Amino acid sequence: MRHVRHLLSLGAALVVGGAMVGVTATPAQADMGYYVAVPAQAPSKSKIITRETLWKLNGATYVAAKSSERDTFLCGAVARDAGALASFTVGGKAFDADQLAACNAKAKGGAAGAAVAQAR
Repeated sequence: MRHVRHLLSLGAALVVGGAMVGVTATPAQADMGYYVAVPAQAPSKSKIITRETLWKLNGATYVAAKSSERDTFLCGAVARDAGALASFTVGGKAFDADQLAACNAKAKGGAAGAAVAQAR
């Protein structure tokens, strides 16, 4: 009986430990941010500030927390600082081609930068 209690305790510890591993994986997913901007070219800055929104480089993408600024303004502002964007996502929903083209019109190089992003 003593061995059974010990095995049950060990099993419970493994279940709790497994649950804790699942909990610690969640913050890594949150690092992606509410806004995700993927530059068409390799990013050269580690962070960008658009009025009141801080964008941090996460791999090859810029990410930011939800902001009070308009989505279209943010997209254009990031494109102006980072160059043409290959994609821009708000809360998991990607901008369509027309919305992205409007953002990229504000990018360094304007229409030329937008053409580079559309080609990718």
